[in-house]
Amino acid sequence: MSFRAKAIALGTGIAAVCTVPLVISVTADAAPDVLLSKGRPVVASTVTDAAHDAAKAVDGFANTSWAAALGPASQWLIVDLGQTQDVTRVRLHWAGGYAKAYRIQVSDDVSAWRDLYATTDGDGGTDDLKKLAGAGRYLRVLGTQRGTPQGYSLYEVQTYGPGPAAPATKTTAGASAAAAQLAAGLHDPKKKASALALVSSAENSTLDWRGEYDYLEDLHDGRGYTGGIVGFTSGTSDMLALVTEYTRRSPGNRLAPYLPALRAVDGSDSHAGLDPGYPAAWKAAAADPVFRKTQEDERDRMYFDPSVALATADGLRALGQFAYYDAAVMHGMSGLREIRAAALRKAQVPKDQTGDEIVWLNAFLNARVAEMRTEPAHRDVSRVETAQRTFLRATNLDLNTPLTWKVYGETFTIR
Repeated sequence: MSFRAKAIALGTGIAAVCTVPLVISVTADAAPDVLLSKGRPVVASTVTDAAHDAAKAVDGFANTSWAAALGPASQWLIVDLGQTQDVTRVRLHWAGGYAKAYRIQVSDDVSAWRDLYATTDGDGGTDDLKKLAGAGRYLRVLGTQRGTPQGYSLYEVQTYGPGPAAPATKTTAGASAAAAQLAAGLHDPKKKASALALVSSAENSTLDWRGEYDYLEDLHDGRGYTGGIVGFTSGTSDMLALVTEYTRRSPGNRLAPYLPALRAVDGSDSHAGLDPGYPAAWKAAAADPVFRKTQEDERDRMYFDPSVALATADGLRALGQFAYYDAAVMHGMSGLREIRAAALRKAQVPKDQTGDEIVWLNAFLNARVAEMRTEPAHRDVSRVETAQRTFLRATNLDLNTPLTWKVYGETFTIR
């Protein structure tokens, strides 16, 4: 989704009208600043019910609140300030569920966020954060670790700056849809499309993963032939599983005669029984819609679905789900679990209030890089360090577009 499309969605689809006077007091030392957030369009990652929707956090009343549902440990509330604004002060009035760890951030595109303030020892009540310095159209309160068993909740988020403030605008039915798209996990079709393109940039140096059904070569990485949309290999069982399933669906296919050889070379880098005809047979099979669909289904069965399920159980949003999926593609699900176990020795998963998502993802990526560097063929760790880590530094936990990253020195962008 382009920046313009996002601006339209947030600017006209999720606004809130507030025609009542502000009842929360403003201290005298805030007088030079203008209240920028009252009645402005606002979305939240989740809400418990309509009575606690995101607009309640900017309506000016001390007795109404936004309340997030339980789910991923990280939750957020985003206010559209209407135009780029200098932000000098933010006042948070927490309700029952406060954040132990949270960040106040600004952004120009709802994708890359810049910190104005961060803490790991929040204790609820009222946080009056002064002398902030930063500018952006969007302001986000990002909670990354809960301070109570219940979900995050805020009576008010008041944002101040020199102004002038944009006017309050009317709520439309697009609010929940806009929030749902921003907060969606990898099972959302658009988010999944981004994840598949990201993997393809590392596996095949292209965003067009659908152009790689016929790909096959030996990368001399000890895994024999590597082929297809996620690099199924003859040495690690997944190519054998793929061809077995393809043969179940289409018994007379061009690859079926090679099943005995695939079983024999599984676990090695050998081509015995595969050469010289296997590469040509693979490319011919790639023209078959049944083989293409089998590649997609086996990718999801072996890698996408179980890795995303594990990440979801760990309380991770879309970026963490992608980090797990990419690790599964390269290392297998058993390798992913070993990397996760190594990360657990350094940090805690976010679920059940035990860990901070950002801290956990840094620990997970560190463990992933360490594992990659044990294999000569994977010592280029750019698919982590200049891709996933880039998104994490921008705290783009929802993997929202635009996305720009580098793999093997080549720059890619999804808009």
